[in-house]
Amino acid sequence: MIVRRTNIVIRPNAARVLFRPFNQVDEARIVRIFARVMSLRDEEVAQLLERVMAEFRGRHHRLQQFFMTRFEQVRRFMVSDLPLSEERRMLIGSFFTQEYSVESAALFNPSLVWHPDQSGVPEGSRRFVLSLRSTGEGHISSITFRSGIIDSQSDIVLDAVTPFVTTPETVPDPFYDKWLFQRTLFELGTADGFSERVLGRLGDTFNMKELRTAVRGVELEFRSQSKSLPPATSRSILALAEANYEVIYEPVHQMSERIIFPNSPTEANGVEDARFVQFFEEDGSTKYFATYTAYDGRVTFPQILETTDFLRFKISTMNGPQVQNKGMALFPRKIHGRYAMLSRQDGENIFLMYSDDLHFWLTRETLLKPTYGWEFVQLGNCGSPIETEAGWLVLSHGVGPMRKYSIGAFLLDLNDPSKVIGRLREPLLSPEHTEREGYVPNVVYSCGGQIHGHDLIIPYAMSDYASSFALCNVNELLSALKANPL
Repeated sequence: MIVRRTNIVIRPNAARVLFRPFNQVDEARIVRIFARVMSLRDEEVAQLLERVMAEFRGRHHRLQQFFMTRFEQVRRFMVSDLPLSEERRMLIGSFFTQEYSVESAALFNPSLVWHPDQSGVPEGSRRFVLSLRSTGEGHISSITFRSGIIDSQSDIVLDAVTPFVTTPETVPDPFYDKWLFQRTLFELGTADGFSERVLGRLGDTFNMKELRTAVRGVELEFRSQSKSLPPATSRSILALAEANYEVIYEPVHQMSERIIFPNSPTEANGVEDARFVQFFEEDGSTKYFATYTAYDGRVTFPQILETTDFLRFKISTMNGPQVQNKGMALFPRKIHGRYAMLSRQDGENIFLMYSDDLHFWLTRETLLKPTYGWEFVQLGNCGSPIETEAGWLVLSHGVGPMRKYSIGAFLLDLNDPSKVIGRLREPLLSPEHTEREGYVPNVVYSCGGQIHGHDLIIPYAMSDYASSFALCNVNELLSALKANPL
């Protein structure tokens, strides 16, 4: 089978930076920084701020606004209540701000879906959205985006990349469903008398401010009754709420400017390997979901985001005894009225799961185990299943000798995905000599492709460093899969 590689290489660009808080742990040091800025004369403040703005304003949108936000976040460390000029407040904010190069280390593990806006696209062409895992300083990963067009001949043209990376607005008080929140606490093993009292103070829906007030109120109750406080429960309740949030971009922000950066305690060390899928609802509407891995530096947490327009993203936790490990991939529609998901709970085999609730996954069944030498170490998916007349086409990854990652494929029955129709004996894509060197050598990996015309478009990462595209004739691939039935 012929796989055609393109000459497109999407490399990390260290010049793409965003601003983020520069936090100081030592409170005494924060007070000293305040004192030093307060000792400056007004003209010195103006000169220093102008130097800062001259050096950094061309690299960011809304930089002045962020400086003011940072000042408000640290102003409690001021030793006086004297009114400050806007310039002095901005200058103080700049001392608690830093740049972060979001893709200085790698830009990899791409996932491709069709763009929600196909207006103005030539006949036979389609506009796409490509998500990528970008990794920067400290190996912190985020989700970034590119866009482009695939024409009738399957030629791929990427849109120009803006020099800016813009952080979204976080919705300050998203509302939480009490029943769902309570069920999640139970699944996490943190439902107890303390949490019951907290939830008893809340309505059927509540926001973060109301939740914090309820937690503080119950803590005071416990103290007044001379009961020992369960701080772990308090932290768990608030951490769960913080892991469910929304971020919003404006239409003026180009696709390549948008980024989903770690925003909650579960994501402190990164959001990894988003597998996007365009999901077709039973009423004919569509939305996009992405399953991804949140990492707090010690534990991984499978999470899910949803969007209709790639401007507003809702991030939610996933729960249930089968929400484990990495590599969960949602089918693009319900099967017999239920959500379906591929997973890899044990880090070795591929499982199939069904659920009536997108956020809770209770059972699993084994679907595929490592069978061929190139996948003896580990078998997993490379994105959500793709629906074809022949069955559900799934790209897989296998790990073999010398921890070499290759991409394979298998085919599932449309009506009963637990039935494997066929799978490739040999890899579809393995790292060539030009693709073997990178952050993690000897790896090709994808988080999801699409069929366009007669071609399967496979975006893939090269050794966890950069990304490219490969194409193969989908009819030839389906014939090869059916020729090796299980």
